Amino acid sequence: MSLFDNIFRSSNVLRRVTLCAALGVAMTLGACQVRPLYGTSTGEFGGGTSPVTAEMAAIDLDSIPSQFANDDASRVLYNELIYRFERGAGSPAKRYRLKVLMDVGSSEVGVERFADVPSAYTTTMNSTFVLSDINTNETLLTGRAFKSASYDFSNQRFANKRAYRNAQERVAKAVADDISARIAGYFASRS
Repeated sequence: MSLFDNIFRSSNVLRRVTLCAALGVAMTLGACQVRPLYGTSTGEFGGGTSPVTAEMAAIDLDSIPSQFANDDASRVLYNELIYRFERGAGSPAKRYRLKVLMDVGSSEVGVERFADVPSAYTTTMNSTFVLSDINTNETLLTGRAFKSASYDFSNQRFANKRAYRNAQERVAKAVADDISARIAGYFASRS
């Protein structure tokens, strides 16, 4: 017999208090409202677009300069953001502008024993974004996104280049996910 069994058997008052507290918590949580971020609130499949999806499709993304990164990383980030905003559909009239600045760095995180040769690297992407209204040029949202990915380094030159490129693609996709989620959250909080 456990301690809780003894308490519940010996005290009807404690049992009633626990039951009332559980009922209060259930009623409080029952009042919470959960809405889909990108879907419709009616639950009908194909019943129209959500306000967040329409707002995200109205974002005009400026080209991402590759001054502090190579062209591949900025291209992947740009394409991923465009896909997340427009979701493969046509682009409506643009009401917002998004400017993204990014840099990509790589550093050694592992060294082979007795050879002093790097065995692993970490690629890191830092980005800063500003969402503004096109008509008023008012800043609506600013933020930073930071992601990293690691890759192994070998004695094969092509494998190292491909691993570095793959790590850059992974961090660009993760940063695009983060930026689009923050912007979607902003639009969801306004609607």
